[in-house]
Amino acid sequence: MSKNFELLQQMQRDQSDSVSSLLEENRYSGGEWASDESLRLVQQIFLVQAQNPPRVVVFAGIDHGNGCTEICASVAETLARNTSGSVCIVEANFRTPGLPELLGSTNSLGLTDALLQDGPIRSFANPIGIDKLWLLSCGKLTADSASLLSSEPVKARLAELRAEFDFVIVDAPPLTRYADAIALGQLSDGVVMVLEAETTRKEAAQMAASNLRASRVPILGAVLNKRTFPIPEKLYKLL
Repeated sequence: MSKNFELLQQMQRDQSDSVSSLLEENRYSGGEWASDESLRLVQQIFLVQAQNPPRVVVFAGIDHGNGCTEICASVAETLARNTSGSVCIVEANFRTPGLPELLGSTNSLGLTDALLQDGPIRSFANPIGIDKLWLLSCGKLTADSASLLSSEPVKARLAELRAEFDFVIVDAPPLTRYADAIALGQLSDGVVMVLEAETTRKEAAQMAASNLRASRVPILGAVLNKRTFPIPEKLYKLL
């Protein structure tokens, strides 16, 4: 058993009863996150909880390259396809943005513009091909754009997103590199941590979880991404 998988088990045991915990094993293949795993994650995070289910959720990788952006896109699309609610995916990762290209959209306006200008939040977002799915991209970036994520307008804009959409998925920068995910997590219903199998160091993930708890940010779950299996997929499904 890998150290990454052991860590996820320990993180699940460490969660208090008042915090929803999740242990999710996922595969990453061909640039797309497996749809069945995405549906299972959506069900456990957003749909299983009868009272006060989370509606604004931040997804953050432990480090760069953990596949957080792809998971955010897949979760948002799955929510839009399987619920009656509207969904907005927010690109708050100003360090390595990639959602417009991934979702086939544009970045003419976005979050930075919404934080610097007036106007309804929906006017800065673009509808995506799937019905009820919207993208609020990062917008125009400058050298000091990252500082906007800790500014006062962020709180008002996230509150507006909560009022405007049924679900808000926020793609945040890596937890071990920047404080952005914690700042955003404090304004959300919680954070889902994204770990990469065979790459994420146990100590780094533990430190990230500790920092979230110290900042009183609920950890809704942990996703083990890009896990591979030593047997062919067809045989694996028969087990």
